[in-house]
Amino acid sequence: MDNNLTSEPKANGVKKGGARIIVDDDDDLSPTDLSEMLAEGTKEAHDRAENCQFVKDFLRGRIIRELFKRGTAALYFVYSAMEEEIEKNKDHPHIAPIYFPTELHRREALARDLEYFYGEDWESQVSLSAGTKPYVDRIHEVGQKDPVLLVAHSYTRYMGDLSGGQILKKVAQRALKLPATGEGLNFYQFEGISSHRGFKQLYRSRMNELELDTETKQRIVDESNRAFGFNMMVFSELEEVGNAVKEEVQEEGFGHGHAEVVQEDDFNKCPYYAAKMAASGNPTYALQLAKMFVGHVPCQVALAAWVALFAGFTAWYLL
Repeated sequence: MDNNLTSEPKANGVKKGGARIIVDDDDDLSPTDLSEMLAEGTKEAHDRAENCQFVKDFLRGRIIRELFKRGTAALYFVYSAMEEEIEKNKDHPHIAPIYFPTELHRREALARDLEYFYGEDWESQVSLSAGTKPYVDRIHEVGQKDPVLLVAHSYTRYMGDLSGGQILKKVAQRALKLPATGEGLNFYQFEGISSHRGFKQLYRSRMNELELDTETKQRIVDESNRAFGFNMMVFSELEEVGNAVKEEVQEEGFGHGHAEVVQEDDFNKCPYYAAKMAASGNPTYALQLAKMFVGHVPCQVALAAWVALFAGFTAWYLL
């Protein structure tokens, strides 16, 4: 494969930085290339992750803001750990060739997203969840004891973000009615990469050029499968949170989970949720509920009949 990266070279010999990537199609890949071993060896784990209920619901647009916020927080802790360890090991012979901080690193983008969702004091509002902690701990462990396995974590996350992550971006923007200007979705925006396809080819070719024996390649595949497992733990935790929200509404006797239909303040789609919030004493929701009823034709008829009845009763009383 002929790879050219038109940018200034870094001191450690790795070229990076808003690069224009030119990559020729390569039909000469071998089954023993690391990229091919990873693709083949993680198929089942990849399929299991895609078929988690949380992921399936997300792809159908059944995602509420609270879950998306928590998922963004989980990713922030994962990427903070991964990029901290990559930075510490950037001169390692197996990390340097795939060290692309400008193009790939997501920590700062996730921080901007969290500030959008939580406000300026977002750091005091988010914490490492129980479902995310094992993932973060494992990344630190391999970074300190066996840095070559960072290749697995980097591949699993970044290549996924450049592929299926772009689909999730569109779903989230539509389902949560996020601004078209990209606020809340900085994580999915790789401003330093002009061609996702070209960069993925470059990244895979760099992995294939790493001097690794077969045993080490297999350990990287095994670690990638482990990374998929950690991601599924995060998904399962988010799914439990979503189920708790639905159960809370059902226990209130409203007959259905508002989580699937409420998008921010669109109470017309879920009068049950508006009623619940109004009953809690929140005047904003009470006003919204009243406006919804007034704008609803059957309610207008009922209101008119009630007013007529009241007027008739008043006239009779005064006479």
